[in-house]
Amino acid sequence: MARSIMEVAFLSAEKVEFDNVKLVKLFVGDEPDGKRDLGISILSMNVAEEALDEVWAACEGLDVLEPIRVTTEIERGSKNAGKFIVLHVEPVKAAAVQAPKPSPAQQPAKPSGTQPEPAKAN
Repeated sequence: MARSIMEVAFLSAEKVEFDNVKLVKLFVGDEPDGKRDLGISILSMNVAEEALDEVWAACEGLDVLEPIRVTTEIERGSKNAGKFIVLHVEPVKAAAVQAPKPSPAQQPAKPSGTQPEPAKAN
């Protein structure tokens, strides 16, 4: 199975529980193709059984249309169509905040305006 990471707009998460069965479905939006959909293209994806609680908790504080990063596994569905199974969800802004910042030693030196003049040839 292939894995994919995509950035899309969060729309909704839906939890269903019945007869000892627990399901979570994630609804996201993507750019419309202008032929089959206008405004926003709505995608729904099932969440992997082992990630149900984690994905539900990650979606609790999200705003509608907030950019999220979704990690999926692609399973073969009917007629060889791919089915996206959600493994992990995180807000894009949180991932950007956690990105390591370069240390001062790694940053290029900025001119301070007090550097000596270059030596003149005589």
